[in-house]
Amino acid sequence: MTRPKSARCAIVIPARFASTRLPGKPLVDILGKPMIQHVVERAREVAGIDVVLVATDDARVTQVVEAFGAQCMMTSPDHPSGTDRLVEVMSTIEADIYVNLQGDEPLVRPEDVALLVAGMQADPSIDVGTLCHPLPANEASNPNSVKVVLANNSNAIYFSRSPIPYPRDATRATYLKHVGVYAYRRRVLENFSALPQPMLEEAEKLEQLRLLAAGYRIRVFKVAPTGPGVDTPECLERVRAILSGKPEPLSSTLAQIKLVITDVDGVLTDGGIYYDATGECLKRFHVRDGMGIRMLEESGIRVAVVSGRDSPTLRKRMDDLRASFTMFGVKDKAAACIALMAQAGVTAEETACIGDDSIDLPAFEVCGLSFAVNDAPDYVKRAAGRSLTLGGGFRAFRELADKILIGSGKETFIKTARGYNTLMANMGQ
Repeated sequence: MTRPKSARCAIVIPARFASTRLPGKPLVDILGKPMIQHVVERAREVAGIDVVLVATDDARVTQVVEAFGAQCMMTSPDHPSGTDRLVEVMSTIEADIYVNLQGDEPLVRPEDVALLVAGMQADPSIDVGTLCHPLPANEASNPNSVKVVLANNSNAIYFSRSPIPYPRDATRATYLKHVGVYAYRRRVLENFSALPQPMLEEAEKLEQLRLLAAGYRIRVFKVAPTGPGVDTPECLERVRAILSGKPEPLSSTLAQIKLVITDVDGVLTDGGIYYDATGECLKRFHVRDGMGIRMLEESGIRVAVVSGRDSPTLRKRMDDLRASFTMFGVKDKAAACIALMAQAGVTAEETACIGDDSIDLPAFEVCGLSFAVNDAPDYVKRAAGRSLTLGGGFRAFRELADKILIGSGKETFIKTARGYNTLMANMGQ
């Protein structure tokens, strides 16, 4: 049997300078080098590659890339996706196979990309190739982890942000996480821009669904679980720690959380304080936040309410909701969080906190996961590392409670009548 002739292959690394969560992302320093240089160096280690090229929309990236001796191409700033940027590169760089390798993946393994390239070269019938790895069941509900299901020949059947397959029998369901590295035949890229966007792509915001809807075959190659990419300052610190060989910064997943510590004013309330004629302090709470506290408690996740203030109104509200722990008049929230973890018998990695102002910053530093309400100051959001979409007093705590229940695989309590009925007797608002 005659082996197919090896196709000429180019790795293209899209590197946009603008990033909402991490401005100037391609040029952030990691151990004395810009991040884009780490990605280029790993791309150069991939076997069977003829060209490694950075495609950017900013002269600052071009200057840095050329300074460390790599090839760079200026492309339009108006491309809606990395694939569209790849199409522009194709008009200048001649190849049979183009690999789209993201510029925010400094931990990418060259052997994974080499597996992808070799698979494409060995089977000319493959239109597009990509990667996947096993995903724990408790992470399957995370919409930021794109799942893929495969046919027996390892071609993709569908990609989704939802858990696929649906776990009607959870003991038998297994999941594969899509890794966003693609290899394209030239003929596919030549037609990409003319393909209509199907409803599936518009709904899921996944451009690979455009290719599936058009009938292209996407072969998916399985690899070992991959390291984190760089999307946020927190991700950046994790990558720095991994590459330097140091212990990773404190990090947790929603599935680990056993204790949730919440502020009151500005989180469970809108921050307003009202006094009646007698001087009694009145506050506005939201019933859905109360339901969130009870749902967490009834599902085995304990809640601690920590406030810098104290009032009969606040104590009455907490008595109604029966949170496991309450602390009022607190000034040092870090010390309070550490004491609460000891009381609950949990670790920092098993603890999440939510706040809205500077008084909460010390708490963020000692808890595994930290969240800021949407109307918190920007510097508080940056310190927390994670922001909610809702504001204090307007269901922000409920939003977090839902995230934790879903991330812990307990979404039936909030999404189905049967699940809710198991908690109903002890619920409250």
